[in-house]
Amino acid sequence: MVARLVIAAPSSGSGKTTVATGLMAAFAATGLAVSPHKVGPDYIDPGYHALATGRPGRNLDAYMCGAELMAPLLAHGARGCDIAVVEGVMGLYDGASGHGELASTAQVAKLLRAPVVLVVDASSQSRSVAALVHGFASWDPEVRIGGVILNKVGSDRHEAVLREALDESGVPVLGALRRAAPLSTPSRHLGLVPVAERHPDAVAAVAAMAEQVRRGCDLAALEALARSAPPLDCEPWTPSAQPGGTEQSPLAAPPVVALAGGPAFTFSYAEHAELLTAAGADVVVFDPLRDEQLPDGTAGLVIGGGFPEVYAAELSANAPLRKAVGELARSGAPVAAECAGLLYLARSLDGQPMCGVLDADARMSERLTLGYREAVAVGDSCLAEAGTRLRGHEFHRTVLDPGAGPAPAWGLVHPERRVEGFVQQGVHASYLHTHWAARPTIARRFVERCAG
Repeated sequence: MVARLVIAAPSSGSGKTTVATGLMAAFAATGLAVSPHKVGPDYIDPGYHALATGRPGRNLDAYMCGAELMAPLLAHGARGCDIAVVEGVMGLYDGASGHGELASTAQVAKLLRAPVVLVVDASSQSRSVAALVHGFASWDPEVRIGGVILNKVGSDRHEAVLREALDESGVPVLGALRRAAPLSTPSRHLGLVPVAERHPDAVAAVAAMAEQVRRGCDLAALEALARSAPPLDCEPWTPSAQPGGTEQSPLAAPPVVALAGGPAFTFSYAEHAELLTAAGADVVVFDPLRDEQLPDGTAGLVIGGGFPEVYAAELSANAPLRKAVGELARSGAPVAAECAGLLYLARSLDGQPMCGVLDADARMSERLTLGYREAVAVGDSCLAEAGTRLRGHEFHRTVLDPGAGPAPAWGLVHPERRVEGFVQQGVHASYLHTHWAARPTIARRFVERCAG
């Protein structure tokens, strides 16, 4: 099994992304094949991970996918790799609200049997750092904290005091990053700007992270810690297996499934395209900002999340593609849209004409809608049968008027009860982000509808 470690922190803002991304890039620069992973539903950090490693960034979300898939999904992503680096989410022990440790970095680390490196913001403390680390290391005996990386260290003297205090904790210091080190990453209202939007800036940011880690961390000790992880007793997840372990039977002819990409639609789990391909589709990526037509022979359309509000004018200006999407949807072809895709299918977004598939208008809002959801399919659609239950995630700062169609997509049952989304003809459009690895029959159903 691949060597592996988890990069965690006591809280958000401690420097996990800088350390994890920089460590991935630093390891890759030594010639190691690095498999990048992110705990939770985040789409943006995996883009930086992919830039650092040259491999797809993948998510490990125990809430949406189930605890039983964490190790198999890691093994799938890490095929052929020397080492896997997993960036945590929030604080080490923070999980899905109201669900104990579920979906926390600690839970995923235990499921992966992976050692944890704790990134500590040391900017406002000295000897107290030892008490903090001791508390995190002793809270759950099943979580193995194998080392600490001190972040935002003020001086050589400050570093010496911190190291002296931690000598008494029994947790080794594997690195120290200076507070004054310059690092600029492009950001906006929902976090970092995705790699696809500002690639040159992202390249420079990743290079700066790698240099910080290379200068301040003991790469040999971190690699040795990763190699100390015990074997995992699991088979890698595979997109071609149906529930129960049987292989999917091939379709007579592969239908073309158009997958929206480019700067406006950067939110997509790598496993979705793999599942569609395994189900028999010919997946073709297109860019709604630049391509004026759908790929030749398009039989179905998948539009994931992203930041269409940033590109509303450009998306609106591409009238030929908006027309093509509208015609495809009105023909009854399968169309699956999540969050940004939902907005693109609306009549308008911030006053800019969109595809007009849905009788609804979207606009930016001051309110952030964020959190895990439990949902049930209200009716049959191209993705699921009525009554299908799954877990998803909402993450947006837009509102839709009306918020759901006469035939809504989902009934949300936790943490609040409401309906949302649209199902009409072959269209399934919703704010809810879902991870199809948890229910691979979604991809199979969609492709069969495309072929039918």
